[in-house]
Amino acid sequence: MTAHIVQDGEFAGWRYWPDDPFEQSAGPFYFRQEEDGTSVCAFRVQEKQLNGMRSVHGGCLMSFADFALFGIAQKELAPSGYGVTVAFTSEFLRGAAAGDYVEARGEVLRAGGSLIFVRGVITAEGEPCLNFSGTIKRLKPR
Repeated sequence: MTAHIVQDGEFAGWRYWPDDPFEQSAGPFYFRQEEDGTSVCAFRVQEKQLNGMRSVHGGCLMSFADFALFGIAQKELAPSGYGVTVAFTSEFLRGAAAGDYVEARGEVLRAGGSLIFVRGVITAEGEPCLNFSGTIKRLKPR
């Protein structure tokens, strides 16, 4: 999957996948590679991502965590860039509010022949918000 570069605004220079309409609707979510080679994913909380208690909806955080699996494992997904989530777990640690900067960082624990194991933590304004892990199955491009 080909990532596009954001041209302006807070996330200028970051990347996103425009071919996923759900992520664009739930997010938008962004990722970039740091100078040390690690990946970071992020978004700024909008009103549409809140629940009735005025906290980020749990489904939004889990969708972002799923997005982050792929952002964190982007090097291991090469050359096709395609994969599907085959396992996912998460634990909620605290909420996030409108306007918060939400970020995910993590690591690839193992990248085998067809499976990639990833874990990470989402923070809201620097405070741990959600712990997650998942397994991606590499796919060939269609």
